Amino acid sequence: MASGQLPTFPELLNPLLRALQALGGSGSIEEIYDKVIELERLPDDVVSQPHDAEKSNQTEVGYRLAWARTYLKKYGLLENSSRGIWALTAKAKDIDELNPQEVVRTVKALERKDGENKDAPSAAPHEVSQEQEWKEKLYTILTQLSPAAFERLAQRLLRESGFTQVEVTGRSGDGGIDGRGIARIHGLMSFHVLFQCKRYKGSVGPGEIRDFRGAMVGRADKGLFITTGTFTPAAVKEATRDGAPPIDLLDGSEFADKLKELSLGVRIEKIEVVRIEDGCFDSI
Repeated sequence: MASGQLPTFPELLNPLLRALQALGGSGSIEEIYDKVIELERLPDDVVSQPHDAEKSNQTEVGYRLAWARTYLKKYGLLENSSRGIWALTAKAKDIDELNPQEVVRTVKALERKDGENKDAPSAAPHEVSQEQEWKEKLYTILTQLSPAAFERLAQRLLRESGFTQVEVTGRSGDGGIDGRGIARIHGLMSFHVLFQCKRYKGSVGPGEIRDFRGAMVGRADKGLFITTGTFTPAAVKEATRDGAPPIDLLDGSEFADKLKELSLGVRIEKIEVVRIEDGCFDSI
């Protein structure tokens, strides 16, 4: 693919295959995403492009990788578990290079044969339509919250996650520090944590991470940066830079997953299915 240009999803088929091979044959969506960016050396301005800044915090690269995963699964080279782990199939182990056009033609032929109509430009891969529907709705709500309300939500999330003495400061001129708390590990160890909440549409860059670190030096053991958006690869590198105080990152997708896990404004509804067992009444 051309350097500095946003790759199409067919152009991501081989990078996706190589990323999984480099990961040992399997990986989470996040691991695959990071490995593709690393192997293809995609620049920050490409990686930071949002798919739809008004509706979602997903990047365009992430969205197109979802298409690539869907096509390779239908092509028989990928499989995924209920835990969100994607893996190469036995058929994929002997493949070094794919013909992207051949993959697209084959999958579309299968879809026509199965009577599926997924050629519409607005159609989304099954995994995207299921996962992103509720996250897009939540993203819209979160980005419309006031800064103070978002800080209180982050405070509640940290408390529900086991933090103690969580307080929101939110003072101007405090280097962007919005609050503090104590993270307890198995009831034996504790870390003083400063956190920043950024209700943001787009990507957080390394500059914001450096500013946050500068404000927290000497005041806490760790930092936690929470955003409704995403982090650029450069921001991720800056957060884990050797010799610097560590900063953990929680992006919008992970924040949504945590709200779902803790049932904070996100509820999972299970549908009851009733089946009649043939012959079961004969023995009564």
